[in-house]
Amino acid sequence: MKYFMPNEYIPSVFDLNLEDLHKRKIKGIITDLDNTLVEWDRPEATPELLDWMYFVKQQGFQVTIVSNNNKARVSTFSEPTGIKFIHSAKKPMGKAFRKACKQMGLKKSEVVVIGDQVMTDVFGGNRAGFYTILVVPVAESDGAFTKINRKVERRVLKRLKEKGLIQWEESN
Repeated sequence: MKYFMPNEYIPSVFDLNLEDLHKRKIKGIITDLDNTLVEWDRPEATPELLDWMYFVKQQGFQVTIVSNNNKARVSTFSEPTGIKFIHSAKKPMGKAFRKACKQMGLKKSEVVVIGDQVMTDVFGGNRAGFYTILVVPVAESDGAFTKINRKVERRVLKRLKEKGLIQWEESN
């Protein structure tokens, strides 16, 4: 069960404590795209997200999007932002996380993984040896495959809560 436990739980990427990351010598952020940065069906970044990405880069962090979605979806979103990306990542497999870390020229200890799904982002990031941060999904709706993951995820979170391993309240 420990692999399903995020190291942190925050409402959104906008709540990421960059000062704390600096203190912990974090230099890179691997982030999911759909329902982490924007709604799964929104093709482009919001103005607020573009400002956040600019600020994060200005603070010295490298950012790479690691998404299970296809190249067309991820490149359409990422290329205008100038953010590097890995598509068709096959999360929770660890290969894409390790590839992103290598592309940034950083050690695992210098990188965090952020995502909205326990079954892909947290589980995959934890198994690959990264510090993981779970965020609340941006949208209440999901794509078909994610809906299945969410059902399993709710059971896992309920079990973790029953064991006293999580203290936050789940809205689902």
